Amino acid sequence: MTSTLVLVTGGSGFVGSHCILAALRSSYQVRTTLRSLNRADEVRQMLRTGGATDEAVQGVEFCVADLLTDAGWSEACQGCEYVLHVASPFPSGLPKDAEELIGPARDGTLRVLKAAKGAKTVKRVVVTSSFAAIGYGRPQGSKQLSEEDWTRLDDPEFPVPAYPKSKTIAERAAWDWIAKEGGAMELTVVNPVGIYGPILSKQYAFSIELVSRLMNGQMPGLPKLCFAVVDVRDVADLHMRAMVDPKAAGQRFLAASDDGFLWTRDIALKLKHQLGDKAKNVPTRQLPNLVFRMVGWFDGAVAVIVPELGKEKALTNQKAKSMLGWQPRSAEEALMASAVSLIEQGVVKLFA
Repeated sequence: MTSTLVLVTGGSGFVGSHCILAALRSSYQVRTTLRSLNRADEVRQMLRTGGATDEAVQGVEFCVADLLTDAGWSEACQGCEYVLHVASPFPSGLPKDAEELIGPARDGTLRVLKAAKGAKTVKRVVVTSSFAAIGYGRPQGSKQLSEEDWTRLDDPEFPVPAYPKSKTIAERAAWDWIAKEGGAMELTVVNPVGIYGPILSKQYAFSIELVSRLMNGQMPGLPKLCFAVVDVRDVADLHMRAMVDPKAAGQRFLAASDDGFLWTRDIALKLKHQLGDKAKNVPTRQLPNLVFRMVGWFDGAVAVIVPELGKEKALTNQKAKSMLGWQPRSAEEALMASAVSLIEQGVVKLFA
């Protein structure tokens, strides 16, 4: 165990818990933030499920900090050499007002950056942004997207939904702040696509909802939805590389598997092929977009995906691979890990 202390914000989250595991495996001391210490035991169990030893788990420090207030952030950053700012709001449905997401995402990121600088020990902050800050607000399939691209918020022909807008504004704010106020402290950003892989408890990320609904037979048919996949373990690994590699300072890194974008039907077929009878409830019939637009009026989780129905995109993950030596798992491995862990956690029920 090194004496280097790493702060991971949002330790109860899908990405946050896996980042803690990655830091522990690299022998760092870890501190993490929660909105309430009532969840500390739950997080400890998640880390054990992820393979951490009891000794490592007991060494993790917990502190209270909320993205909506200043309280606790200075204490959380005190003595840390690195900060992984992973915590971020993600909607379970469409918010009535985009500001419900934009404010917490932007202001929370700036709170963490200011506290990190104030600690006077933090060398670098790694912010978890999203492909949502790269790939929206433009014609579909117009180009292969990379870290050089930004979601465009000013084209009325291509309106941007609330979540991508919040991620774009929050990341822009972070880069603007570091340029003006950061001093010697460095910033690196990781931009993941849809994050899959093993869940560590019954609480799981919104991205996993698709696999859960497919496996549980909660979808009579498939939406014509196209998206890229990355394994949460690879996202955590990329955070570790981005945290310490000198070349990563001031850079963005798109986190995606080598498989590019997959249609939902491709994913359903992969589940059925790999899992056999365990995936017997997974549908393979594609339904018209109109069906999901209608369902979206009543189901918030469906409403979130409606703006992306039928849209194709292309991207490249070469920068993280060539600059940092990152090697992601396949989309299929990430999806299977999600499905298997959903069964293990009892979220997916198997019936004879």
